[in-house]
This record gives sequence, C-alpha cells and structure tokens, in this order.
Amino acid sequence: MLAAPQGDAATALTPPAQLSRLKAGDRGVIVDVRRESQHRDHGVDDAELERRLLEFGFVEGAVLEVLHEGLIGGDPIAVKLDDMRVALRRRDAADVWVRLEPK
Repeated sequence: MLAAPQGDAATALTPPAQLSRLKAGDRGVIVDVRRESQHRDHGVDDAELERRLLEFGFVEGAVLEVLHEGLIGGDPIAVKLDDMRVALRRRDAADVWVRLEPK
C-alpha cells in the first residue's frame, strides 16, 4: 500500500478553487488571477478588474484566509490577505484562484 503524500506533494495534488466558492475559515495560497467566464459583468473591463485585484495584493503566492461572509447571499466576503483585510464581491472573487491548505 502506498503512503499518502506529505507536505508540498499533498498540496500539489489539490486542484485550485475560485475564491468566490470558499467559505469562512478556508485558507490557502493564491495561484492565479484570471477570468474564467466570458459573460460576467463586473462593471469594469477585464484589464481594469485584474489591475485592481493586483493592486489590492491578490498576487500569486499571497496567503489568504476567508474571514467573513455577508448575510445576504454571502456577499461580500472578507479575506485576510497576508497582513491586511480586504472585502470584495463574490463575482470579482471568482477571478482569484486559490490552492487550499489541507484541513
């Protein structure tokens, strides 16, 4: 019988998830910022949204934790991003891809 992967090998097997699908208490590392759907309306063009997310610190390698979800539809979500706290709409969070820490 093979042993379960340990450390980085176990994390590498976990597929990335959209930040918009995470729940309070989930933690992980950002692996990408990219648009997945062609039909979502953010109110700004794709390049502008990506620029804003990058300026907030949503960059590859940044550590985040979902702190809180809004009462109505779970929107917005509050995340701890490295040493700061940021709130964003779930539709914008869908462009941030995270590799979750194992629980």
